[in-house]
Amino acid sequence: MSEYQLPKVWQWDESQGTKSGNQPVAGSRFEQKLPVGDNPLQVYSLGTPNGIKVTILLEELKAAGVKAPYDLYKIDISKGDQFGSDFVKINPNSKIPAMVDYSQDEPIRVFESVSILLYLAEKYEKFLPTVLSEKTELMNWLFWQTGAAPFVGGGFGHFFHAAPFAQEYPIDRYTMETKRQLDLLDRHLADKQFILGDDYTIADMAIWPWYGRLVQGKLYEGSAEFLNVSDYQNVIRWANRIVQRPAVKQALEAEYKDIQA
Repeated sequence: MSEYQLPKVWQWDESQGTKSGNQPVAGSRFEQKLPVGDNPLQVYSLGTPNGIKVTILLEELKAAGVKAPYDLYKIDISKGDQFGSDFVKINPNSKIPAMVDYSQDEPIRVFESVSILLYLAEKYEKFLPTVLSEKTELMNWLFWQTGAAPFVGGGFGHFFHAAPFAQEYPIDRYTMETKRQLDLLDRHLADKQFILGDDYTIADMAIWPWYGRLVQGKLYEGSAEFLNVSDYQNVIRWANRIVQRPAVKQALEAEYKDIQA
């Protein structure tokens, strides 16, 4: 039996807050001047699953012969870089990745990883179906990923990997949901090379950094064994196919520039 007593009104303990930690308020916490490079696309990110999505697409565009040069800057979320004033101007939600497109008359800010994928795919007309039915199916999976991944990252990943001590109830709850999602994806991929069938799209780029790397044991130490990912052979096959792509390898090895002058 837990000793926790549910209060009538929750109050935040400010003594637990740090510049890099979560707080129940939005907005910037300190003045910041982000660098702006010479390329039209300025990306402020980190090598997390959501950050990797965007780098994969940028490298896939390069491999496809598309001129979409970018500068990639490291936003160190462990140090609270995401709460600096310049970053918050780009993404008021203080989450990576975020991007500014300076190729337009008025610079365009883009935040949320899937929003960036859609923006770039539409801008360069790559990795995005044009037929309504196929594009709708792609959108189905993009929305699925954005709605489902928080259960994997903020739920399973947090309580399995990051929480200060093991707690049976949340681990059981989020493990069950994570395995349900893997089973769903495994069933979908039973007769498909990629999420939309034979065509590699931004749906694969959005989903792979979470679920592909999860079954490959790259997200949380010990989680592949814990989740018994060998149950999901179709997901493993799909994940292994994507990780062999040269652009994906380049994205995983991408170098992030320091934002400090």
